[in-house]
Amino acid sequence: MEYILKTYNLTKEFKNFSAVKNLNMSIEKGQIYGFLGQNGAGKTTTIRMIMGLIKATSGEIELFSQKASNKKLLQRIGSMIEYPGFYVNLTAKENLEIHRRMMGVQDKKCIADSLKIVGIENVADKKVREFSLGMKQRLGIARAILHHPEFLILDEPTNGLDPLGIKEIRELIIDLCKKQGITFLVSSHILSEIQQMASKIGIIHKGELLEEIAYDELQKRNRHYINIRVNDDKKASFILEQKLNIKDYIIWEKNILRVYQNLQQVANINKILVSNDIFVDEICLKVDSLEDHFIKLTGGQ
Repeated sequence: MEYILKTYNLTKEFKNFSAVKNLNMSIEKGQIYGFLGQNGAGKTTTIRMIMGLIKATSGEIELFSQKASNKKLLQRIGSMIEYPGFYVNLTAKENLEIHRRMMGVQDKKCIADSLKIVGIENVADKKVREFSLGMKQRLGIARAILHHPEFLILDEPTNGLDPLGIKEIRELIIDLCKKQGITFLVSSHILSEIQQMASKIGIIHKGELLEEIAYDELQKRNRHYINIRVNDDKKASFILEQKLNIKDYIIWEKNILRVYQNLQQVANINKILVSNDIFVDEICLKVDSLEDHFIKLTGGQ
């Protein structure tokens, strides 16, 4: 198994608090690693340590099975941390030319290639001030892959985008992984986006990595249930227990119950509830989502 990134008890302490605590992360070659957590959970601080932009208080980082203190390894990494900044009075091509020279990339064709890969080759000569936010995000990714990195780190790449822009960036990331063989670390607080693209998920909460799990394994672990929306959850709970002998259920939210047993008896459960003067607004089979898992793992936060 080839690892692109491994961290060992990575910790970052500031004057008044610990931003990241003993974080152990591992990313294998070819993965899209979804780094999931609320704003302020420690995602950006972790990424800045990986990129060498800030120094860890303690712990170690390995990149490509070597100590990250070897600065040459950063040449094999591309990144887009927070909002990408550009010279707005210059064109897309001119901005990439500046970056090409800074990175010491000899092949001038890389600019046209990168713009084509991210799908904005037709606006190469357009000034960046005329770009939409989605186009700027694409240009940021074009800049990040200019030197043909093996590992790409994207910090909240869909922030501020409309649904179409989010979908386009998500599809671009999946495409780059499949066709270009790039391994990704994608941080986000948007669970639905991570769920649709990640092959492995790391959940960070208050600076602690609570879990790392392959998405396939998470899907196997998640349980099916009957989702019931009623007008009186306490009375419905009583009916489930006394009339149907159902014990494996929870009140998920006010007037919403999740029943984890008797999954083949949806019609009968509905009939019994209604016959006991419970108004059933909705009853259907569902499966736990990444959002459900996240909420359980973080204690409902």
